[in-house]
Amino acid sequence: MNLSNARWKKSTRSGTSGGDCVEVADNLSGIVGVRDSKDPTGPALVFGPGAWRAFVAQVPGRD
Repeated sequence: MNLSNARWKKSTRSGTSGGDCVEVADNLSGIVGVRDSKDPTGPALVFGPGAWRAFVAQVPGRD
């Protein structure tokens, strides 16, 4: 899967101290990418938009 055009975003709640964060790329057609912000060249998970929406809907404190 080619993620070279992904625009990765970190949560605004992640702060500036680094820490354990994930980045999400939702600008690609038909997929949502997720990666570890501490390892940007490492592996990424890829979800379909429906699966991603279902996951996010279950995350506590997302409001």
